[in-house]
Amino acid sequence: MVQLNQNFINTIAQEMPSHLSMEDFIAACGRPLRRSIRVNTLKINSEDFKKLMQPKGWTFEAIPWCEDGFWISYDEEEQLGNAIEHIQGLFYIQEASSMLPPTALFTPNANWQYVLDLASAPGSKTTQMAALMQNTGLLVANEYSASRVKVLHANVLRMGASHCALTHFDGRVFGEYLYESFDAVLIDAPCGGEGTVRKDVDALKSWSLDEVIAISDTQKALIESAFLALKPGGSLVYSTCTLNRTENQGVCEYLKQTYPDAVQFESLSTLFEGADKATTPEGFLHVWPQIYDSEGFFVAKLTKTQSVPRLQPEPKLQKNFPFSEASAKQVKAINAYFEEDLGIQLPDELIMVRDDEFWLFPNEFKDFIGRMRFSRIGVKLADHSKHGFKVRHEAIIALANQSISQSAKAVNLTEQEAQAYLMGRDIPLNEVSKAKGEVIVCYGGAPLGMAKHLGNKLKNNLPRDLVKDKVLLLPVLTNK
Repeated sequence: MVQLNQNFINTIAQEMPSHLSMEDFIAACGRPLRRSIRVNTLKINSEDFKKLMQPKGWTFEAIPWCEDGFWISYDEEEQLGNAIEHIQGLFYIQEASSMLPPTALFTPNANWQYVLDLASAPGSKTTQMAALMQNTGLLVANEYSASRVKVLHANVLRMGASHCALTHFDGRVFGEYLYESFDAVLIDAPCGGEGTVRKDVDALKSWSLDEVIAISDTQKALIESAFLALKPGGSLVYSTCTLNRTENQGVCEYLKQTYPDAVQFESLSTLFEGADKATTPEGFLHVWPQIYDSEGFFVAKLTKTQSVPRLQPEPKLQKNFPFSEASAKQVKAINAYFEEDLGIQLPDELIMVRDDEFWLFPNEFKDFIGRMRFSRIGVKLADHSKHGFKVRHEAIIALANQSISQSAKAVNLTEQEAQAYLMGRDIPLNEVSKAKGEVIVCYGGAPLGMAKHLGNKLKNNLPRDLVKDKVLLLPVLTNK
């Protein structure tokens, strides 16, 4: 049973809009969340995904604020994270409310090329933005927690987000190091998590106003850093999964008071049909759980109307960047390998080299070399040796588009074969034929990874760290 701290109830009762009731709020907090997912359009469009999953008993209800987000229902009680389609990155298990911030940032006609996600793990919003950017431009994804950086990196790779650069810093340094460098910034701030009580029944058990005030001080520092990193004319979205004014409206008001001539609040009342039900007088979205039967959430959008002074002198450029731009000969060789051996045409981006490694960086990353240390940039394409190139798994996942399954370089697996592949097993072939060497194995029209075609079997080349102990087959329903 949900645990609602009485101090929290007393505080939030004073802040709840008059058209909402505490009784409905408490009832909503006690209900389990509806299952929701976002289709990963970097790999499959929503209609094709529906066609793939509906025979397995899935039903889809559109989430109003996310074109590719759906509330789903299905008969199985298994963990969806073990489903083949999830492992290969066709969808992301994401709470509906958390799809709001990227939607608010990427309103129609927004053509952001340089985007910062200031607090990005585990990667739901990062990968949503990567899909909205269609793997163009540069998306810098920062995470302060070392353990959460690993999860973020794994999700970025799984979803095929090729134009990300990951950083591992306290978000308060970005205003200094990358001053006025981004067209758009998302800060889904660390918060008290009051809106997550439907997912975590103990989220409010030990709630205290002192902790709320302490967290808000951090949030104010983060939003100011994000604002300093934003270019004049750019947009910033600030969001939390909490409900109190101190961490939400109060943080936005702090920024407006600090930079009164440069901060312009943007109304989100028309972001989607029904948005006005959660819109505050300032134009923010304050999503109470009972409004859309979702998690509680807060989303604010603002425009930086003019430049503001930086708070510290510009840092010196860092030396010893470990990558160098590939020579024309190297670029020609790696392009030929991908096209002739794998059936993949590399995008016209930066080919970079480190020792015997070949990497693909976004062209936009040139502007950031030496300005900050990056944990991971772009996609590792291949290793090179005297025997030629050896493609990397992440390059296949990120760069093999939906048409690859029809290529002569691909082998399409059945669901049972896909399950065996993801569990690290070799795949026997029904018909013995001439060995074909490296092939891309696919399921549902999207790549799973690489294998070596030996004529009588496919030798599994899935990286050992990606091998799963359990892979769920979602059964196809038959008419009774």
